[in-house]
Amino acid sequence: MPQNPNWYVAAKQYPAVTGLIVLSAIGGMLVTLSYPTAVRYFSFGGFRGEDYWRLITPIFLHFGIVHFIFNSLWLSMLGSRIERLSGPIHLILLVLISGLVSNLAQFWWSGAANFGGMSGVVYALLGYIWIVNKLVPHSLTALPKGIVGFMIGWLILCMTPILTFLLGVGIANAAHVGGLIIGMVLGLIFGVLARFRRKHEL
Repeated sequence: MPQNPNWYVAAKQYPAVTGLIVLSAIGGMLVTLSYPTAVRYFSFGGFRGEDYWRLITPIFLHFGIVHFIFNSLWLSMLGSRIERLSGPIHLILLVLISGLVSNLAQFWWSGAANFGGMSGVVYALLGYIWIVNKLVPHSLTALPKGIVGFMIGWLILCMTPILTFLLGVGIANAAHVGGLIIGMVLGLIFGVLARFRRKHEL
């Protein structure tokens, strides 16, 4: 057995992404093992104004292994690019801001419903990378062809009743849209700042 297996190398290289996936796995296990207690305690449902952890914790709640794997793969693909380019603190800052905004968007849209998942954050990271690469092109922010189109198409598909009918669960569409918008806004802010710095370094 190799001394440094791939997962260990990846965890060491991308500590923020790894930590977020681990927290998502824990959130998923809590939902599975202690439903509905975990959902009631960590989701927006029952928010009374002083439960400030609920502003962020819904992003770690995952309802089923497919939900967890799907979000983790996208988080790994997008988050690792940002972490490698800008560092773990930058990525965590983006996740916290986009998690807060996407959670609030879903809460505003659906009321005190129990929802969860990292997909709002995933869409935020997508929007962030998309805009940053337009302003300050870089190999790490140059997404493979078709990725943005696929994700926008998936976003639109999720808004139809098709997936809800097939999967039998609700989809946090407001979180997806809110995440994408705040990600693009953050991408614009950081992209303009990076462009300004680059221009003055030349």
